[in-house]
Amino acid sequence: MNITKKAEDKKLTIGVDGRLDTMTAPELDEELKASLGGVEELVMDFSDLEYISSAGLRVLLSAQKTMNTQGEMTVTGVNDVIMEIFEVTGFSDILTIK
Repeated sequence: MNITKKAEDKKLTIGVDGRLDTMTAPELDEELKASLGGVEELVMDFSDLEYISSAGLRVLLSAQKTMNTQGEMTVTGVNDVIMEIFEVTGFSDILTIK
C-alpha cells in the first residue's frame, strides 16, 4: 500500500493505492491521526485501491468520527469491488461517496 498526501489550507486529500488490510491499516491510521489536526475537509481518494478489509473499514470509521466533529469527509474514486464491500457492510450509508 502507498499513501499520498496533498494539503491545501484546511483541506487534506489522502490517496491510498494497493490493499488496505490488517497489515497496512495501522499505517493509514497513524498517518490520519498525525494529519487531521485543523483539517476541515478530508478527501479519501480510493482511485487506486484494490481491496479493503474490516481493519481498513475500522480506520475509515475512526476518520469519519473525527471529521464529524471538525468538518466533513468524502470518499472518491471507489471502484465496483470496494463499493460492493461498502454496500454489504452498510458503510455506503455512513460515508459520503462521490
